Amino acid sequence: MYPSHLIRYVDPVFRPPSEAESLILPVTDGCSWNQCTFCEMYTAPQKKFRARDEDEVLDSIRRCGERHGAEIRRIFLADGDALVLPTRRLLNVLTAIREHLPGVRRVSSYCLPRNLRKKSVAELKELADAGLKIAYVGAESGDDEVLAHVNKGETYASTVDALLKLGEAGITRSVMILNGLGGRELWRQHAEDSARLANATQPEYLATLVVSFPQGEERLRAGFPGWEPLSQHELFVEMECFLSGLELERTVFRSDHASNWLILKGTLGADKARLLAQVHSAIAAPESVKLRPAWARGL
Repeated sequence: MYPSHLIRYVDPVFRPPSEAESLILPVTDGCSWNQCTFCEMYTAPQKKFRARDEDEVLDSIRRCGERHGAEIRRIFLADGDALVLPTRRLLNVLTAIREHLPGVRRVSSYCLPRNLRKKSVAELKELADAGLKIAYVGAESGDDEVLAHVNKGETYASTVDALLKLGEAGITRSVMILNGLGGRELWRQHAEDSARLANATQPEYLATLVVSFPQGEERLRAGFPGWEPLSQHELFVEMECFLSGLELERTVFRSDHASNWLILKGTLGADKARLLAQVHSAIAAPESVKLRPAWARGL
């Protein structure tokens, strides 16, 4: 939902697929880190990172409330990592949402693990109590070597720490792993350590996307010169390794983003055997399973 007559947007605007029906409310522009060599989302000049003026944000909330009242049910705080803002500012935003948009039942945000280093569990509980219900964490990989090569600015330990903090505070965690990020050289440790990260944190949601580079691979190769993309078959083998290593209890798993060849949906661990059987079929006889056609893959 993009009421551009009420909110100032700086294109392009990004949000998780599950926030398609949400009001997108920018509280920052761009990404405070913006150095990951695999990510093209905030590289445009107009997306240079800055915190939005607090009065502008609060005024946008007030005007949306006057126009839409109780119609709005969900809000996504944009851009790349709203949780970089001080807790006080975030609480002011959440309080204004509660006051002017009483129909809102869920507020969500992207979250870089680094942004939680200075936030205590108590602060995060305050945010949860004020309405922040979901944090989307792009872990990308659980392998330190892969993370270093792509200049993620995180480690296995920093990501685990952030996810455990969020969980303890009662904020739902949606974690994303990039299938193929380790390339042909590091695919196995990427898959195994990403599964290890998920097992250590038990997120409520877990998703995989296939890494892609619409603008070319030059930025990635600068820090990862040996990187070579995985073929469709190799992506399935990596997915088999990743799923095999997962020991999850009640995690909703989705591998249905437009970048994925093979659509997988289930709950782990209840559906682990079924999901692995689907992947095994794709590896052994891809013509026997329903794959997304190349023209339909949104990269």
